[in-house]
Amino acid sequence: MQTTNTPLPQSRLQIEFELPPERLSKAIGQAVVRLARQTRISGFRPGKAPRSMVERVLGPAAVLDEALEQLVDDAFREAMREQDLVPLTAPEVEVVQGEEGKPVIFKAIVQVRPEVKLGDFDNFGFNPEVKPVDETMVEQVLDELREGQGTLEHVSDRGAQKGDYAIIAFVGTRDGVAFPGGSSDRMPVILGEDRLIPGFEDHLVGAIKDEEREFDIVFPEDYQEKSLAGQTAHFSVTLKDLRAKALPAADDEFARSAGKFADLDALKAELRRRLEVNALDHARHEFADKIIEYATANAVVDLPDVLIDQEVEVMHDELRSALARQGIDGEAYLKVVAKTEAEMHAEFRPQAEKRVKTLLVLSEIAKVKGVEVPDAEVLAEIDRARSRYTSNPNLVRYFESERGRNYIRSTIRRSRTVEQLVDEWLAAHPEAPRLPHLEAQNDNSAVSSPSAEAAASIGVTDPGALTPDATASAARKPAL
Repeated sequence: MQTTNTPLPQSRLQIEFELPPERLSKAIGQAVVRLARQTRISGFRPGKAPRSMVERVLGPAAVLDEALEQLVDDAFREAMREQDLVPLTAPEVEVVQGEEGKPVIFKAIVQVRPEVKLGDFDNFGFNPEVKPVDETMVEQVLDELREGQGTLEHVSDRGAQKGDYAIIAFVGTRDGVAFPGGSSDRMPVILGEDRLIPGFEDHLVGAIKDEEREFDIVFPEDYQEKSLAGQTAHFSVTLKDLRAKALPAADDEFARSAGKFADLDALKAELRRRLEVNALDHARHEFADKIIEYATANAVVDLPDVLIDQEVEVMHDELRSALARQGIDGEAYLKVVAKTEAEMHAEFRPQAEKRVKTLLVLSEIAKVKGVEVPDAEVLAEIDRARSRYTSNPNLVRYFESERGRNYIRSTIRRSRTVEQLVDEWLAAHPEAPRLPHLEAQNDNSAVSSPSAEAAASIGVTDPGALTPDATASAARKPAL
């Protein structure tokens, strides 16, 4: 078999094939047997009818067409293996010559895994930056702990202030007529958070319990109820209840109630320690992100549309899942933001391109660095998926499949590659702050992130998992 490759834009490749006549002859013999098994021919057992009888029943071209289809399929897959190529789509095939006794000539245009040309990825000039922990930060966390143990107490000796918890009753009217959704007998609000109409709560500052106040307010131009957007409404509001949060004193007693601490100083020391650990963790995250950005910016990849389109779908599914967790329907969301699905996809596309390039670049660096993931770790992640998604067997089946296993392996491999780049830099710079390894600090399960769930729900092939071994699952049978 002779092949000639011609590169095309966006990692597409045209391959011209020339096969010797004897391969077509062999393919014809095999096609006769297959068709004879599939066709009931009077007087012959399945698979035993001669070519002439098969052609008489199915038509003169049936055998040749079957032989060419199988021969082209076999030759294409053989070329993919020999040339270490991974097709991302089914090939577009054109048979130029397919006659008995002559060489078989055909062309196949296919989108293959893009070539990644790495630039510099480890000689960067930036350092990790650890933000120092000061007493103000410790006091802030202490206040948050006190806030969590605070209690609401009735307020009767002063007017309402921002930060107070209030229960209000109100009636909203336009031109003296109440409008839908503009009234409530009992609405809880935290004054100053502006969860209602902007400026609404400001009119309640200074009010005392059972006081009624009236005021006009203008709805924002972008208000979700279009009939009210930019309109002026009159409100009559009664303060039904007013409470303020009372915080426990920051003393030794509070420290003992917050945990096994001897006194307030011991609690503060523990808070400082945790803040310092978090600062190191954050510094490593930021440092790793900067390394990824540096490596990606210096690499050259001709991104194919098929991978970008796939990542757009992943991003859209991530959004759907995030909305679902908030009880929001995807179609309802599109109506609120006044966008079509196509417009949303257009907005996703630049970030999708960046994500795909990052995945491919990190996978190429992993290859250069020789980073591997043992089968045992992949199997452990599949077990985690079985435990995590007990109510979603479709996701479990994805992670159990060859495609899902490749996704898991590739995800772990990329994460480990980034950690290795960080560790190598730290080893070469002993004067730099010691940053704890993220895998030792965090749950980095490859199956528990929103991206993993989105990939599983769509059934995508991870761009970094595209290897010659995945050819069978990445491409369908070529059609003539």
